[in-house]
Parts: sequence; C-alpha cells; structure tokens
Amino acid sequence: MQSLSPAELERYARHIVLQEIGGPGQQKLKAARVLVVGAGGLGAPVLQYLAAAGVGTLGVVDDDTVSLSNLQRQVIHDTDQLGEPKVASAAEAIARLNPNVVVEPHPVRLGGHNVMQLVSAYDLVVDGTDNFATRYLVSDACFFAKKPLVTAAVGRFDGSITTLRPFETNAEGVQNPTYRCLFPDRPRDGVLPTCAEAGVLGALTGIIGTMQAMEVIKEITGTGEGLTGRLMLFDARAFRMETIRYKRSPRNPLNGDAPKTWAEMLEEA
Repeated sequence: MQSLSPAELERYARHIVLQEIGGPGQQKLKAARVLVVGAGGLGAPVLQYLAAAGVGTLGVVDDDTVSLSNLQRQVIHDTDQLGEPKVASAAEAIARLNPNVVVEPHPVRLGGHNVMQLVSAYDLVVDGTDNFATRYLVSDACFFAKKPLVTAAVGRFDGSITTLRPFETNAEGVQNPTYRCLFPDRPRDGVLPTCAEAGVLGALTGIIGTMQAMEVIKEITGTGEGLTGRLMLFDARAFRMETIRYKRSPRNPLNGDAPKTWAEMLEEA
C-alpha cells in the first residue's frame, strides 16, 4: 500500500477522519488507476472530483478539442484553452488542482483495435461518452477484461447512472447483469437526437458526473452499496430520483446462456 506524505495527510484530512474511508481507504485511492472515457460534460466533474479525492492515476480518453460550445457544461476546460486537445486541457486543470495525481492522456478514438488494451491497463473504467456505439464497445471490453464500469448518460433534463460488474456473481451466487441486459438492442444511428440537436442542461452533467465520481470512490474504498444491478434515474425538472433494479438476461451475449467471444462481438459491432 502506498504511504501518504504529510502534505497528503493534510490535503485528504476530511476523508481520513471518515471512519468508512480513513487512512487505508485513502491509500487505496492513491494506488488506484482509473480510466475516464470522455473529457466532456460528464467526464469533467468525474476527473475533477477523482483528482481532488486523490486517485493516484487518471487515464483520459478523448480525441476532440475544446470548442466554445463545450464551456456551458464541460467545466474542466476554460476559454483560454479553445482549440486545445481536451486530454491536454484536462491534464492541465488536474495538475493545478492536485499535483499528486498522475494523468495519462489518450488522444485517440476508441475502437475495436485499441479499447481492450486501454481498458486492461486500469483498475476501473468510467464511461462519460455521448453515443451508444462507444457505450456498448466499452461495456463489452470491460466485461472481457473483468474491469468494473461506472456508466452514465444525460439528455436534456434527465440522467441515469449504473455500475457494471457482470464478470462476478452477487450475494446469492447469481451472475451480475451486463449493459446489454439493461439495453438489449442498440438504437440505430440517427434515431435519437444528439446533445447538439436536443440540447442539455449544463448543471445536469455536473450532477450526474459527480454521482459517477462518488460511485468510483465507493468502489475503490469498498464503502457503502454500489449501483450494481440498479439503474438510478434523475429528473432535473422535478428534482426527483428513482431506482430501477435489473437482472441478468439469459439472452445477453456476454454472460447469457449462449455467450460469445470478444472476436464475435467485434464482428457484430
């Protein structure tokens, strides 16, 4: 376990006095390697709060650059960084926030050729992307790499979040559900409007992204009950939350009754 310096003990003092986290939990955070897919509306608060919490290594995947329309919600970037790669902008912000955190930038677009290598290099993955193709790709890769995944989505005034550990069984010995148990069929391209087309409330991404960061901290430190098998839904207009429980579907192609290989899943993507 990695030791904490006197400066780190002071920085994380409010964590350390929490009985549920304490020194051992803070050391787990320091030793953790977390991959954040997307440095946008959701990824911004995820990266900021994980960096502030002292997660030792943060990988950031994003092949986009900072644009003016991003700044309404992607609060890790600022006006002076327009045109800069988002991974570089995020790394600069994290360095200012907490120099103890190592940032590993990945300015690439995820695909079948690189996703498994990236996911396998980390302890836990956070998906903050805005398209279904990447969500399915990342969730499939995390299943085969046996990495926990905290995934979320936002649209207009609504958000959702869940945690996936389908490579494990629950307390009753039943296999945990996959992303494909929750959403069996990927929507066809163009069926659902994009964020640019439909809009999104900026503060909503902050709320859901912060919840993702909270889930990651819980997963790393073993604190509380995670969202495995539970989908949390948030309606910003009514400021109402509800949780839906979901189970493994025997028809899902990952840990269902007729599981497919990684190569077979890529062929069908």
